[in-house]
Amino acid sequence: MRISSSQYFTLNVQTMSDQQASLAAQYAQISSGKRIQTASDDPLGAAQAVQLSTQSATLSQYATNQSAALTSLQQEDSTLTSIGNVMQSIQTLVNRAGNASFNDTDRASMATQLQGYRDNLMTLSNSTDANGNYIFSGFKGTTQPFTNNASGVGATYAGDNGQRQVQIADGRSINVADNGATVFQSVSPNESLPVSSSAANNKGSGTIGPVNVSDRGNPGNASTYTISFATTGTGATATTTYTVKDQNGATITPATPYVAQQDIELGGGEKVAIDGAPGDGDSFTVAPANTGNPSDTDIFSTLDSLISALQQPTTSNPAAQATLQNALTTGGTKINNMYNNVLTTQASVGGREQEVTATQTAMQTTSTQTASSLQDLTSINLVSSISQYELTQNALQGAQQAFAQIQKMSLFQYIGN
Repeated sequence: MRISSSQYFTLNVQTMSDQQASLAAQYAQISSGKRIQTASDDPLGAAQAVQLSTQSATLSQYATNQSAALTSLQQEDSTLTSIGNVMQSIQTLVNRAGNASFNDTDRASMATQLQGYRDNLMTLSNSTDANGNYIFSGFKGTTQPFTNNASGVGATYAGDNGQRQVQIADGRSINVADNGATVFQSVSPNESLPVSSSAANNKGSGTIGPVNVSDRGNPGNASTYTISFATTGTGATATTTYTVKDQNGATITPATPYVAQQDIELGGGEKVAIDGAPGDGDSFTVAPANTGNPSDTDIFSTLDSLISALQQPTTSNPAAQATLQNALTTGGTKINNMYNNVLTTQASVGGREQEVTATQTAMQTTSTQTASSLQDLTSINLVSSISQYELTQNALQGAQQAFAQIQKMSLFQYIGN
């Protein structure tokens, strides 16, 4: 087969051009440390690299979300701890206020102290996060959640019932803030006791104690019970009886002689003791912790009622003393229920913190594996690449030198000599 001079020159030039192109590509890989410069270098590898890069970016965003969620939950947890501490102080004060040795001046001083605790809770209820958003306002982050009512009793909640969420993983979003209605105007259904109270127009010296519940799962506990007293006769022959009815007016206990401090059985396994001398027509109520009336579960309304009760003079007035004691019993039970609600909420927040932390740990491992897989797929072996570069460079130099010598092998060159 004959090869013309033009073919020979063309083949050699093409070969050296290919080697130079290969050398340039290898140099680019060594300079960047990346094996895949364009999709044409490795179409399948490039497609896998795109998937891994997308996954890495998603994991990075989740990591940012997790950090933000954990910060929000830690801020709420810290605030709930402060709220719990204030409520413990309130519980202690309410328990002390029932001491019969205190006079009106002492209790007025306690009312002032209780007002300070209330103001502190109002401040905590309007706490903000690092971005200036209110923690307990639901979705209305820029709206102050609580303000005092113009009447001076209770507070108005201006937030909503929403719970802000952050996505921390595929298919998993977590609540990062509890709304104010849940924290300050609710009670835990599983950790609350029924609330005993006296009628506002009672005239006797009867005082009702806390409710004892022997069967928390009894459906009868959802009913409201009224204990009504009636007195017949006068003086030494006077007889006082009580009747217990449920919220539908059905008689649970017919007229029964009253014995002070003796347990009165109610429906649902509930019982309560009444002390003192109830007057004719006096009544007492035992109701579920959450009756649906917002003021019954509003911590600010409860504190306002306690403050008002402590400010009322009771010296030498048995009926007023009984009214105060009943208010302390009612308020004390409500405060305990609300405190348990705060603890329940805080326990939930703590559980969510643990979940975010566990997700962070698991996702850090996944992120490391993804980054390693991407590195293995796209990066070069530097030693091997440099060796290949040197080999290609030597081959190109050899080809160039050979071509320079072979191109002199021409008949014309011999004739010229």
